[in-house]
Amino acid sequence: MMRYRFFHRLSSLFCAWLLFALAFPPLSASRLRATPQNARPGTARLDSVLVAGSMRFTSEQIVAAIGLQPGATVGREELQGAADKLAALGLFSNIQYRFSTVANGVKVTYQVSDVPALPVTFDNFPWFTDEELAAGIKSSGILFDGGAPTKGTILDAMSGALEKLLDAHNVHARVSHEVIAQPFNNQSVQEFRVENTDLTIQKIDFSDPLAQNDRVVQERLPDLIGKPYSRSRVELFEFEQLRPVYLTHAYLKVQFGQPQAHFAANPTNQLSGQLIVAVPIDVGVPYLWGGVQWKGNDSVPAQELNKFSALLPGDPADGNKIQSIWETARAAYAQLGFLDAALNPVPTFNDQTKRVKYEVEVTEGLQYRMGKLVLTGLSMEGERRLKKAWSIAPGAVFDKSVYDDFVSTGIKAAFVGLPVHYDKIGRFLQLDPQNAKVDVLLDFQ
Repeated sequence: MMRYRFFHRLSSLFCAWLLFALAFPPLSASRLRATPQNARPGTARLDSVLVAGSMRFTSEQIVAAIGLQPGATVGREELQGAADKLAALGLFSNIQYRFSTVANGVKVTYQVSDVPALPVTFDNFPWFTDEELAAGIKSSGILFDGGAPTKGTILDAMSGALEKLLDAHNVHARVSHEVIAQPFNNQSVQEFRVENTDLTIQKIDFSDPLAQNDRVVQERLPDLIGKPYSRSRVELFEFEQLRPVYLTHAYLKVQFGQPQAHFAANPTNQLSGQLIVAVPIDVGVPYLWGGVQWKGNDSVPAQELNKFSALLPGDPADGNKIQSIWETARAAYAQLGFLDAALNPVPTFNDQTKRVKYEVEVTEGLQYRMGKLVLTGLSMEGERRLKKAWSIAPGAVFDKSVYDDFVSTGIKAAFVGLPVHYDKIGRFLQLDPQNAKVDVLLDFQ
């Protein structure tokens, strides 16, 4: 549970003032305003409230959300309750408060820190644009600026605001929320979706002829057509099916706009019907290959790394072949024991010549050597056979391709003629950076 720090000196002054106000009759109009008549012991009139520390919301917005109103009678219970509300929202952390007495009562200041926010997405709301949905949340008085925390009462409040917006348009449904990872950048987002709908995709309308006519894309359309409508599912299709097609044709800057859905016909039931989903595509220009410059590649010469490229200068810059260069280069480093090797390819686009060049910064890291081969779940004969089949001697440079081949085919070959039964193999490379060694752990289950 979050603990709140109180300013003890101010608290003592506050309590002393309250005791004085209760023990003696009010002597002036200001005292009458400070302690309302018939107030319970330990309370005072709230003169003002300030919330400091948030870069996302104003003090006025936050105060309205926690329900403290100047002029109300408050005590420690109300002040602590407001702090609890701030914590429960999920928007703030490090919550503290302090108070001080003034002529007209008590002045309270809450200090907060913003919690990192996730972008908000709306999955299956064909009745509204995203702008209309966001406006519906804001107009409800909820603290919303386009982002949301991973958890907190604010999320259910946002779902409730969306449900009210739906109700106002004769769409009666429950709205849920969930943190998901976007497929095209693996960024976490807070997704809101309408539950228990019967909205299906009738047609996908691509804005570009390549997507309309590509055979592979058309063959995969049944993954969407006739299925429940989900914008995130359409975006996954864009990433997995459309993007590789455009990269193959050297459209390295292709951008897919946000899918927009509308009803194919006026629905008799707002929660049921077929949708046409428009997918806008900005293809950009097709680029030609301009080569690659390597930096930091002390252990593998550039001419060796360039052999991994299937592209010649002036060829269409096939994005999938470009990706294969980086993957093959990483594998080459792993063969030399550089298991932590990292490549950072940075493209430079020349839209006049329609060429792209890459500069690749290589961080090689440690060169690992073989440590121990640890086998569990086998008989003594099984262990003997595998250790005999393992070809990297202790202290030798660790070649990951040998490990990969051993796992895929070497183990099975070593067990020929031996009645060994296992359902799966737990495999793990345990790196020891301090000694630049790697242990191979194989657990037969």
